[in-house]
Amino acid sequence: MRKCWLNGRCVIITGASGGLGFNIAKILIEKFGCTVYGIARNKEKMEKNISTLGDKKHLFHYNLFDVGIKENWAEYLKFLNENNVKPDILINNAGFMLPFMKFEDITEQEIDEIIRVNFLSCIYSIRTLMPLLKKSATPSIINVSSAAGHCAIVGESMYCATKSAVRGLTETLIQDYKKKIYVAGVYPGFIKTDILNRIDDKEKNSKLIEMLMMPVEKASKKIVKKIKRKKKRIVLGLDGGYMSNFSALMPKTTPSLVSWVLKTSKIAMFDKLFKEKKQ
Repeated sequence: MRKCWLNGRCVIITGASGGLGFNIAKILIEKFGCTVYGIARNKEKMEKNISTLGDKKHLFHYNLFDVGIKENWAEYLKFLNENNVKPDILINNAGFMLPFMKFEDITEQEIDEIIRVNFLSCIYSIRTLMPLLKKSATPSIINVSSAAGHCAIVGESMYCATKSAVRGLTETLIQDYKKKIYVAGVYPGFIKTDILNRIDDKEKNSKLIEMLMMPVEKASKKIVKKIKRKKKRIVLGLDGGYMSNFSALMPKTTPSLVSWVLKTSKIAMFDKLFKEKKQ
């Protein structure tokens, strides 16, 4: 194994039972010999994926709890201290999208949940684990935001809001801890994960959506490659690059172009966004 700062590190990853979180964990374990402590809520899914690690599954440990509840992090800190776990890297990956709908149609419960899971979990995890991370020779915080954190997407007001908040937090932490802690933000476009699970629409598997989505294995490899090089801003996918980069250059035009693409796609879950409700 070639010398690399990732070799043998202790990594904590949220949203680690599948998708991007587990695939990143798998690469870190298999390629760099990292010990991973995964956090998620689905025990069955977690154990099923861990079994694919074969003789390296002993390097993956997990805890089951809701990352959006502050008290759970206090309990998790107790667990880490009692088991002498000394994390080097924190990867905040937990998050989800709500079905595409106008802001007025989102319930209070949905608003509360998406703010807690997508954004507050990052605050809770970082504030809880910062004292432990600072003891590491390579303290690192990687927050998975989204290209939607750069560009407004019609019908995803709360997802864009929470991912923008994660981006703002990450960019500030980069400035706060220059040369002391490696902080990075990940800004992917659509990735083939379970992120669309809450969308009850057969057309979420349409050719357009499939074409836009990057395979999760490919995305994970790209992310780890950039982390290895300590890149601070990791943008993934053609759609991710377009939304992130063009939004900076054309902040007024880019969201409108995204809306136009969705409107002309003739996909039912987008079509309903552009129909005026009858009074």
